[in-house]
Amino acid sequence: MSETRPTVLFVCVHNAGRSQMAAGFLRELSDGSVEVLSAGSMPGSQVNPVAVEAMAEIGIDIAGEQPKKLSEDAVRVSDVVITMGCGDECPFFPGKRYEDWELTDPAGQGLEVVRGVRDEIRTRVEALLAWLDVEVLEG
Repeated sequence: MSETRPTVLFVCVHNAGRSQMAAGFLRELSDGSVEVLSAGSMPGSQVNPVAVEAMAEIGIDIAGEQPKKLSEDAVRVSDVVITMGCGDECPFFPGKRYEDWELTDPAGQGLEVVRGVRDEIRTRVEALLAWLDVEVLEG
C-alpha cells in the first residue's frame, strides 16, 4: 500500500457505467482518503446517462466524468485494480491486489436494472474500504 493514501483503479470495457459508478462511490465514501482512478479497455464516448441518473438519485454526481483509456501507468501507480468484465485486457504487475467483480453491464439496460448494479457496486466498495482499513463516510 502507498505510504500516503491507497490508489484504486476501476476498469471496465467502456469506462461508461460500472467503473464510473464504482469510482463515484469510492470518492464519496472515502471522503478523499483514497486516490480513485477509472479507465476502460475500449472507452466509450460518454458516461452512460442511465448510470448518471441512478447515481444522482442517491446524491452522487458522475455527470461530469469522461471515459478514459486504460494505460499501463494507471495500473502501475495503483495499489488495487478492480476489473469488471475485461480482466484479460488489464496489464498485470506483481505486488498489486487484483479483483474481478462480475457485474451486469448496464449498457442498454433500464433504470431498474442499473439501480441493482449500483447497489451491488456500493456493497463491494464498502467491503473494499474495510479491507483498505478506510473509514466509510456515512450518508
